[in-house]
Amino acid sequence: MTRIELAPEVAEDFERTVDHLATYEVEHPERRILEIIGALDVLENNPLIGRPAANGKRELIIGRRSHGYLALYRYVAEIDTVVVLAIRSQREAGYLERAD
Repeated sequence: MTRIELAPEVAEDFERTVDHLATYEVEHPERRILEIIGALDVLENNPLIGRPAANGKRELIIGRRSHGYLALYRYVAEIDTVVVLAIRSQREAGYLERAD
């Protein structure tokens, strides 16, 4: 089974998401974060399921519409590990510079 690691910067992405949900008074924002984390579990058995992105990275589509997010990750086959680099809403324009 593939190991999944979250880059330290992903914590900032979760904080930004929670702040956004709080601004719009979404009920139970913590559930939204748990849904995102739960969706990442699919990568344990299918690390290449995400669509190809720039520089050998991949994007996992999570949910849809107001519940839609993208996880940018890199699969390192040599150590059978997925490193999640960034998470953003599907409505955001792009990833922060640190994820390039």
